[in-house]
Amino acid sequence: MSESSSLPQCAAQSAATADLPPNSTFEPHDRAILARFWYPVALVREIGKEPVAAMLLDEPLVVYRAGEEIVVARDICPHRGVPLTLGTGDGETIACAYHGFRFGHAGRCVKIPAHPDNGIPRKMNLRTWPSLERYGLVWVCLAPENGRWPEDREAILAGADIPDMPHWDEAGFQQIVCPSIDIRGFAGRQMEGFLDVAHFAFVHTETFADPENPVVPSYMPVLTEKGFEVEYRSMVGNYPIGAQDRGKPGFEWLRHFRTHLPFTATLEIHFPEDGRLVIMNAASPVSARMTRMFAPICRNFDTDQPVQAVYDFNLRVFEEDKAIVESQKPECLPLDPSLEAHVPADRSSIAYRRGLRGLGLSRFFIS
Repeated sequence: MSESSSLPQCAAQSAATADLPPNSTFEPHDRAILARFWYPVALVREIGKEPVAAMLLDEPLVVYRAGEEIVVARDICPHRGVPLTLGTGDGETIACAYHGFRFGHAGRCVKIPAHPDNGIPRKMNLRTWPSLERYGLVWVCLAPENGRWPEDREAILAGADIPDMPHWDEAGFQQIVCPSIDIRGFAGRQMEGFLDVAHFAFVHTETFADPENPVVPSYMPVLTEKGFEVEYRSMVGNYPIGAQDRGKPGFEWLRHFRTHLPFTATLEIHFPEDGRLVIMNAASPVSARMTRMFAPICRNFDTDQPVQAVYDFNLRVFEEDKAIVESQKPECLPLDPSLEAHVPADRSSIAYRRGLRGLGLSRFFIS
């Protein structure tokens, strides 16, 4: 990623101050850049009749179903400022808990119980943002670059830059959407941990790794339009510890990482007998100090097995990483390469930090 892809400082600052949420934890310049991207905020299966709370870049959101449409709006009633997530829903609309104002498609106010025969002013409509369903997740963008929402709805949705997930739609692959996990840390730190190839023997020894096999073979990141890719081979397997007759002696495991800046990556693991497992790590920045991590998975083996076992195993792996991320100092991800020491196994980390700098990002946090 080149420095030319960044927003001019003045333009970013102008965009930032125009719609900065109260108590924002991000530097305005950085938040304006991050708001241009798409992030997951909820699992599609979580969105039923009742409103669901979410937060993205410090913006409180309500996610609700209006028939076939999933609406993402600011979690506040425009009448008297009560969070809409305190209210109720019926699958077509949601109602505010204070005065029963009801909101439906596109966040439009459709009913004011105190004045059922009066017209409804446009000011009563909710502030909404573009959303899409992909990989079993609800993706949202707070500041789309290709138009104004909702006036340019079709152009914005057509140009949505949702990260790719290999094999998701291919025949023979099982689609699994793990429950999200909250991490008290910055999304960049979490993403860097997902891309790190040297921590297995020390962090994941209770789940899949071998503490006697810490060596990282040489590898080299390759730049792409959206970030970079890394392929590396090792003898460290990915079957759960204790699994019987699942490995293959001498098998060399190929792991293929694909990053989509700023906070999403996929890992495709080549298993024996042409098996493929793809894990998406979508780190959604709730705030500069909180991350909600989403992990859709697809695989072409063990497709007849209960998905609960997949949920349970991956939660154990994620919790091992979570403990590390929540302990790191500084909390933010230092983009100046001179601020932390590096070894050859850190090439992915170095490429990741360089990519974030290329987006024009600086220091992330408000001190």
